[in-house]
Amino acid sequence: MVKMPSEVIELIEKQKIIPIATASSNGVPNVAYIGLLKILDNETILIVDNFFNKTKINLECNPMVSLAVYDITTREAYQVKGKVEIVTSGEVYEDMVQWVHAKNSSLPARAAVIIHVEEIYNSKSGEDAGKRIL
Repeated sequence: MVKMPSEVIELIEKQKIIPIATASSNGVPNVAYIGLLKILDNETILIVDNFFNKTKINLECNPMVSLAVYDITTREAYQVKGKVEIVTSGEVYEDMVQWVHAKNSSLPARAAVIIHVEEIYNSKSGEDAGKRIL
């Protein structure tokens, strides 16, 4: 795992909706939009499975995920990649359910999906676009 720099964390926290990409076991891509996301610490991100279908199937057979964040004002942009852990019981799961239901009690909060950050790339246009920063 790598530690996300503060500027990456801050940009992630500013997002209202984040696209995440997964792939099936035979490489078929899928992108889903995530509205409930929380930084747990500088190495892990929590996303909530409320309505995952293809995303859940993909993560069960291929636990790698990529997310993209962008600031329209500063044009700062990053891609974060990591391996997920799907949690459906225990303290992390219960805390997630409580957090989700405090926002909207009608959401199912099926699973806490923990992303263990492994790589971060610069996605800002220019000379350093696509370069790995961690």
